Amino acid sequence: MSAVEVSQAGLAPKPGTWQIGRWTIAAPVVLAPMAGVTDRPFRMLAREWGAGLAASEMITSDERLWHSRKSRLRRDHAGEAEPRVVQLAGAEPAVMAQAARRNVDLGAQIIDINMGCPAKKVCNRLCGSALLQDEDLVARILEAVVEAVTPLGVPVTLKTRTGWDREHRNAASIARIAEQAGIAALALHGRTRADFYQGEAEHETLAAIRDAVSIPLIANGDIRSAEQARAVQQQTRSNAVMLGRAAQGTPWIFRDIRAHLLGEARPEPLARATLRAIVLRHLQAIYAFYGEESGLRIARKHLAWYSALLQDAASARTAFMASASTAEQFACAAQRFDEWAQAESDSWQHPIPSLTPCR
Repeated sequence: MSAVEVSQAGLAPKPGTWQIGRWTIAAPVVLAPMAGVTDRPFRMLAREWGAGLAASEMITSDERLWHSRKSRLRRDHAGEAEPRVVQLAGAEPAVMAQAARRNVDLGAQIIDINMGCPAKKVCNRLCGSALLQDEDLVARILEAVVEAVTPLGVPVTLKTRTGWDREHRNAASIARIAEQAGIAALALHGRTRADFYQGEAEHETLAAIRDAVSIPLIANGDIRSAEQARAVQQQTRSNAVMLGRAAQGTPWIFRDIRAHLLGEARPEPLARATLRAIVLRHLQAIYAFYGEESGLRIARKHLAWYSALLQDAASARTAFMASASTAEQFACAAQRFDEWAQAESDSWQHPIPSLTPCR
């Protein structure tokens, strides 16, 4: 039932819910797609801890590149909560439309179009945020993808930036083009492509765009806490906020932000034993998804972020990186996080257990 149908039935939508096409999104905070980070194990973890949406890593629209193992894994959504979001990158309208249809066949329930990635290798192919320099092409891509999948009941969203550089901020124009093309929601990072991730996000620009369009707006950039999330949402009048780097190593952050945005009491801090269980279960999911060689390598980046929780983070990171197998890496992580969790449960006069080498 859509928000309009809810209203006509005399029932008020639940606080904090918002619509993307036929989908009611149950939380005003979502996970940003990040290459090399938001794989299926991480997306499922973010959703479990309160993210209303968790889009896939960026997938190229060029089907000739879909046969690699890496590409196949990026299109794997088994066990994910609905709605499943696939983000596509490309610069050819017909190719993007065909890729969107193919991904719907594979289980995508929302198609997100990437026009925000600042990476040189993406922009050099005139994809990602490079498209902001050609508004005509932007319109043709959006129209082609919307026409391809909305008849199938699949809405299309757009993620972009405020412009190519500070002299060419055209996000308001892009937003109007998107709304006219039938885009169901707009996620906007408050930086230009030239800014990459430097400086402060320009949330005032997002506020101006809120006045330009009526489709749902998702505010992204410089949101690292529940307090920042609320301040950004209030300033931009956005329907939701989007977290990227702030969720690395802290996927439970969505719980606190969701509660704060909904005006609920702040949840009690998670016990160390609970955090330990989250970390170890995440490792197991990574190993199961990727296998031995890739699982060992990919787990390292997550362990590097998780190690910030520990008293001796530098020593822990060194040990995690040096592990030669998933079994050794898991045992090392279990040992370090066991000792850390035990330190919390010991009485205050007991010394914190010393960290013994993992190897």
